[in-house]
Amino acid sequence: MTTDAVADAQIGRLPVALAVEEIRRDFPAMELKVYGKPLAYLDNAATSQKPRSVIDAEAHWYLESCANVHRGVHALSVRATAAYESARQKVASFVNAASAREIVFVKGTTDAVNLVAGSFARGRLDPGDEIVITGLEHHSNIVPWQLVCEDRGAKLRVARLDDRGDVDMEEFARLLSERTKMVAVSHVSNALGTINPVERMIELAHERDIPILIDGAQAVPHKKVDVQALGCDFYAFSSHKMFGPTGVGALYGRHDLLAAMPPYQGGGEMIRTVSFERTEYAEPPARFEAGTPNIAGAVGFGAAVDYLERIGLDRIEAYEDELLAYATAELEAVPGVRLIGTARRKAAVLSFVIGDVHAHDVGTILDQEGVAIRTGHHCAQPVMQHFGVPATSRASLAFYNTREEVDRLVVGLDKIREVFGG
Repeated sequence: MTTDAVADAQIGRLPVALAVEEIRRDFPAMELKVYGKPLAYLDNAATSQKPRSVIDAEAHWYLESCANVHRGVHALSVRATAAYESARQKVASFVNAASAREIVFVKGTTDAVNLVAGSFARGRLDPGDEIVITGLEHHSNIVPWQLVCEDRGAKLRVARLDDRGDVDMEEFARLLSERTKMVAVSHVSNALGTINPVERMIELAHERDIPILIDGAQAVPHKKVDVQALGCDFYAFSSHKMFGPTGVGALYGRHDLLAAMPPYQGGGEMIRTVSFERTEYAEPPARFEAGTPNIAGAVGFGAAVDYLERIGLDRIEAYEDELLAYATAELEAVPGVRLIGTARRKAAVLSFVIGDVHAHDVGTILDQEGVAIRTGHHCAQPVMQHFGVPATSRASLAFYNTREEVDRLVVGLDKIREVFGG
């Protein structure tokens, strides 16, 4: 069955279960076995598996178009440049940027946040100024802001969470003031699955003319994102979480803001002219892409966009919502399991503890059953501290996961209860 047929299946022309099984055949990892058992891969918030179309696109570039971009007039360089810039256009269209000039290729979300912190925010901060984030943030949306605040004598302010894992929006609004020079919030929490009301957050920030960055790493693989409709100033995301290669991602930035930002790194490609006396910098996005980029990764990134768009983000979101509801009910029925994070709006992430069993023990036993989950603090230690736990076990779902895999997770948890009692 073609991917187009899979898309037809998800709108009712074929059974949804059949469509998911067909989709799974696109992913070589779905055929793997771990300790002699079929792999149930439930660690998608850390990184997703890759369809053959992405793997083939990257391999094809190496086989037939391997050359540097923007610098050569020979055939391979022309092909490489065309493939690279085509990927940029695909990514721009994927998030509905006004222009491909608003898409900077970076190493990933972490790199994108650091770019904005170092190039945009640093020059806007004076001693006593403030940056506002939330208690949900990944370390990658905390540490870059801490570094720039320490450098400039500014303060990092944090909107706290409630007991469900939602941001206290009244406090968020109160924290915004004439001293606030930047807001940075996650669209979806990697640790809890909480979907932030980013539309309202952007509105509140812009009422005070405060620029805002959205960390979209956990949103773009699972829901349709329109940066123009959101009205955000910056939006950061990674390829590897959306079924593309590792080591590449994108920063969306409004072109007027990018054009006013100084370079983050110096070197080749980001210049217009160089002399020993002065350098004139290129226009964005080239200004922020010093050196030879991850060309093959960008090509694979574009192929991942193609794959997601053929299936349809609306269909993906609807299926994952159903799977999350099923998994939530199943885990809540397991004696001793406590879900951490029960926000009113959630993506397909289930973070939990089971009795007094350490999360690493949970993960190790499940691994022996062929079930791959993530354990630890998930690069979100303040979230763990808020809920009073050192770590959680986290199952994160994607559109190639099934109810049967959720059932295998539950069976594994029952075995953990047998081993540890309870």
